[in-house]
Amino acid sequence: MQHGGAPSALVARAAETFPSERPMRVARMTIDLLRPVPVGELDIETEVVREGRKIQLLQVRLVSGGKECMRATVLKLRDETLELPAHEGFRPLELTPPSEDEPSSAGFGPSHGFGSGMSAKIARGEWGKPGPAAVWFRAERPIVRGEATTPLMSAALTADFCNGVSSVLDFQKFTYINGDLTVSFARRPVGRWILLDAETWVGDSGGALAFARLADRNGYFGRAVQSVLVEKR
Repeated sequence: MQHGGAPSALVARAAETFPSERPMRVARMTIDLLRPVPVGELDIETEVVREGRKIQLLQVRLVSGGKECMRATVLKLRDETLELPAHEGFRPLELTPPSEDEPSSAGFGPSHGFGSGMSAKIARGEWGKPGPAAVWFRAERPIVRGEATTPLMSAALTADFCNGVSSVLDFQKFTYINGDLTVSFARRPVGRWILLDAETWVGDSGGALAFARLADRNGYFGRAVQSVLVEKR
């Protein structure tokens, strides 16, 4: 099966390229992973649930062999420039980003599959050490052949690393697979590097919550949340 980052990026692409009556930006993506997404041919179906002057609500489905693998709802809001007074709502960047032309570096090694196509720079925490961590990610391979991976797509695929980056459990003893992913955006992300500043809370009934702040070179722009199923190996 595929890592959830790749099909999440496909949902982002479907949403941002879907036409609207007025300029819109993606404000929230909620993705339900109904079954494993196979490494194979996928059909992408997009339909409008609600079209208005201020919002557009879409449903995006990924289908393989007639079976629905992933279903997402995407909320788009009217996109316009506003002159705002000085305020505390802008979150400046706390961790130094890599340069845009930073050489690629294998974040997870060739055996990881999808992760082997990502560059990763640790900003806080350590690989393999349980607990919160912050990592800069950059996609080094195109998600769609012949197309540049957009910042929104990069944010979506990075967000799905929440539970892996910030796990508090030993992966040799437990699995912790997310059944969903919600990403909310205060503004459009920019650039190729996306920061995932992640943390995981584990409950006592086989569940966990993985969540993160998302940032680019200009500061924090969004949040990601995953509902996680914890099982012993």
